[in-house]
Amino acid sequence: MSEPPSLFCAVGSETTCFSDDDLRQQIDSFLEALGARDDVLIIPPDFTRFHSQAGKLTQMICEHYQFIPSETSDTPSTKKLKSSPPSIQILPALGTHAPMTPQEIKTMYGEQLAKKQDDTFIVHEWRKDVVTIGHAPASMVREATQGLVDQEWPAQLNRKVWDKRRRPDKKPASLVLSIGQVVPHEVMGMANFNKNLFVGTGGVEAINLSHFIGAVHGMERMMGRKDNPLRAILNYASQEFLEKQLDLWYILTVVAPDKDTGDLCVRGLYIGRDIECYSKACDLSLKVNFTMLEKPVHRMVTYLDPDEFHSTWLGNKAIYRTRMAMADDGHLIVLAPGVKRFGEDARVDELIRKYGYKGTPATMKAMEENQELRDNLSAVAHLIHGSSEGRFHITYCPGHLTRDEIEQAGIGYGSLEQMEKKYDVQKLKDGWNTDDDGEFFFIRNPALGLWAVEERFQGE
Repeated sequence: MSEPPSLFCAVGSETTCFSDDDLRQQIDSFLEALGARDDVLIIPPDFTRFHSQAGKLTQMICEHYQFIPSETSDTPSTKKLKSSPPSIQILPALGTHAPMTPQEIKTMYGEQLAKKQDDTFIVHEWRKDVVTIGHAPASMVREATQGLVDQEWPAQLNRKVWDKRRRPDKKPASLVLSIGQVVPHEVMGMANFNKNLFVGTGGVEAINLSHFIGAVHGMERMMGRKDNPLRAILNYASQEFLEKQLDLWYILTVVAPDKDTGDLCVRGLYIGRDIECYSKACDLSLKVNFTMLEKPVHRMVTYLDPDEFHSTWLGNKAIYRTRMAMADDGHLIVLAPGVKRFGEDARVDELIRKYGYKGTPATMKAMEENQELRDNLSAVAHLIHGSSEGRFHITYCPGHLTRDEIEQAGIGYGSLEQMEKKYDVQKLKDGWNTDDDGEFFFIRNPALGLWAVEERFQGE
């Protein structure tokens, strides 16, 4: 059987809205073109990317291979594989995040896969489960960090991923499917593609240094740009190591809310094995996930879904994705009913509490003076990203952190109970709203996009 083209599917537009049947048809066609496999490793995002539709796509892949029965009654039961069902493992790309709970697995991946979670799902432990497969040269890191860091960047993967590399004695090769959503991102410029592997299944050194590179280059110079120094480093590692060693395919979605109903639509589906599918997904994402406002926002209200956001590490997307839209001396209000900690990782949580979101100069000074920060550069990057740098005010309204905890971390505190009375998210519409204090801008899920005014976006 001939191999499918390196760009198998590139379907999408600003008005496209894939149905489940549309998605299933594309997935089935792709997997049939690949031919029979003995084992498959699926690398989807975790619950923090629930809206990516990766959970649904993972189910469809497993149903295609008859690893699980179909959960939809309209799927033909007569369809039979030409060979035995492959062995399937699922490795959520946790990065530094906390492991998925059984309920999160059931909600995201469906009841049938949840029944198999003990044998099928692998928990990525970023501090110990990795292998270094190569290095990007120090010259690339030096250029990306403006001379601040002069060392090689280690390309690291979970051992289970690297175990799937091609072997002369194994035919057909193990299949690795990386699934996820392309959307503007604070560290990478645009999310997904090889980030899902090198960061999502990466180790301490790779994650720390990649986050720090992004912070030093400047978040506002990164977000919404598919080409940037950090992505160039990951692309180098992909071309030198991954593409030669793994039978790796990317399944990428572009997701955006319908402007009339607010319902999420899959606007694009891109399946390929190299950067072309990612590049095309980025082009569409910038059209549907990026909102250019005509004027700066003096009062912004964002909401963090309590099922999705449990930490400021994740919830600070409310800051990252809106900062280029904020007016000088403006006010950002973050309604965070599910937030109960700062870091997803216990050590990082401890460092955030200790050093706080105090701005770039203070954070860089603390890093120079404290080895524990130099050993945890991803935490340094997060502290830089989470500060307004004194340009606008932030009021955090957490459901499970106290005033003392929030203020100790260098953030303004607001009572969630009082703020939810003032800003009823069930009644607010996305975009501009008006109350007794004037106009304000509301964002129901900041993780789904990027907001800016032209002078700040172009100025950066």
